[in-house]
Amino acid sequence: MQPSQDSYGTPRRPMDVQDYVDVMRRHRSWIVGPAFAGLVIAVVVAFLWPDTYVSDATIRIVPPAVPERLVPTNVNLQVGQRIASFYQDVTSRDNLQNLINTLALYPGKKGRVPLEDIMEEMKSDINMAALTGLREPVDGRATTTAFRVSFSYENKYKAQQVVGKIVSSLVDQTTKTRNDQSTQTSDFLKDKLAAAQKDLNEIEDRVERYKKAFSGKLPTQLDSNLAQLRTLESQLAAATSAISRTQTDKLLIENQISVLKDRLQALTNTPASPLETAAKNARISQLEGDILTSEARLSILRRQLKDTHPDVQSEVARLEGLKQSRQSMLDEEEKKAAAAPQKKTSAVKSRDQSDLEGEIQRYQAMAEAKDKEIEQLAQDQSRITKLQNQYKDRIEAIPGSEREYTELTRDYALKKQQYEDLSMKSSASSMSTELENKAQGELLEVLEQPSLPPTPTEPKRWVIISVGSLLGLVAGFCLAGIREMKDTSLKNLKDVKAYTGLPVLGSVPLVQSDFVVQRRRRMAWLGWSTSCIVGFLLMLGSVYFYYKKGS
Repeated sequence: MQPSQDSYGTPRRPMDVQDYVDVMRRHRSWIVGPAFAGLVIAVVVAFLWPDTYVSDATIRIVPPAVPERLVPTNVNLQVGQRIASFYQDVTSRDNLQNLINTLALYPGKKGRVPLEDIMEEMKSDINMAALTGLREPVDGRATTTAFRVSFSYENKYKAQQVVGKIVSSLVDQTTKTRNDQSTQTSDFLKDKLAAAQKDLNEIEDRVERYKKAFSGKLPTQLDSNLAQLRTLESQLAAATSAISRTQTDKLLIENQISVLKDRLQALTNTPASPLETAAKNARISQLEGDILTSEARLSILRRQLKDTHPDVQSEVARLEGLKQSRQSMLDEEEKKAAAAPQKKTSAVKSRDQSDLEGEIQRYQAMAEAKDKEIEQLAQDQSRITKLQNQYKDRIEAIPGSEREYTELTRDYALKKQQYEDLSMKSSASSMSTELENKAQGELLEVLEQPSLPPTPTEPKRWVIISVGSLLGLVAGFCLAGIREMKDTSLKNLKDVKAYTGLPVLGSVPLVQSDFVVQRRRRMAWLGWSTSCIVGFLLMLGSVYFYYKKGS
């Protein structure tokens, strides 16, 4: 029974549980069919999808046997920081191509897929991940103590072989790389050290030649030259003072000789008057000697000082006093001689004359010694003056050579510092190289050997089958719902009452021909039988193919 034309705009009545059961019964073929198709497709996909086995190995980073603070390493980066570099080395074109050809990997794709694509696929199947250690963090990051290498492949034995070769290659290549880098660093530093030593020897030769050419005129010798010049000035002043003292002593000796000669002459000649006899007496002679000495000292002081100087004035006053004393004594002796003249005997006169001659000779010898001393002091004075001129010339010549000497000393200091730095670095590098050659540096140790995976990691077959069946069932329900929404016919008495609003007195069932009903049933059975057979054959075939391939 079809609803009227106006009923198309009438909203559908709310459905109850019985209505949903009727919908599932009417569209059971549209629900079961997609669900079965999803099951078949999921089984075929799950068993035709090749297995993927993951083999992995763990490599531990062994720190150096000698702490790095004692022997610095020549390698720029730590092993934990070079994992990215390791991955690049492992996945390089040459290494991948060697593994593919050696282990006969991806045989089904050779010849059909470009080699570049195969290598890209293998590169994506290789994984390398760092394992965080338990040591103290460095710069806020945990220290890497180990890392894991894994490879995904459809054959578990080939996967294990690939991981084994990668691990072996990493260990050997790391040891070789560290040794090569350390040796190259040591050789480089040795060459630099030899060049620096050659430059240092050249600059040392230049400095030595310069010092020989400008001996005594170097800027560093300025203080010593000045000190020596001051010493020479002190020596010259001392020599000058000594000459003055010696000349004064000589003058005194000469005065004494003159006095003695006058006394000798007084003894040999007969005195003409009492005044002459009194003048030659010993006391008067002593005063005359003192007067001559004072006059000599005054002459020396006047050459060195002004007349207003206290020493000069004091000596003038003393000289005047001596002269007054002499005059007083002369006057006294003159009076005594006038009152009682005395004559010496010839014997006494001869003895005094002999004593005076002996005194005169002694004083003349002293005067000759003073002359020699003055001559020696004059020679020393000349020598000191000559040395003073030499040191003055050296001091005057220093500013002209200071710039060149400063450049030489600066270059020498730089070359020496460079040589010392390179010497320390070369020594440390040599120790590091020796450490690497003895296999006591940082090493890679295989902590876990490449594993042989017992089960594949992909695909998850039962998950695929469950998800495929569920998707097929959902698709069936969606199709059933869509068909139900498009079907606007009245299905039962509830629809008649709801849409017509009339009481139902009875219902007449739909009467169809038995031939038509049987023919429709046979066609449906044939279709379902064929679909089920084909579906089961596909599922059995995919399962058989999987286990046949695995065996």
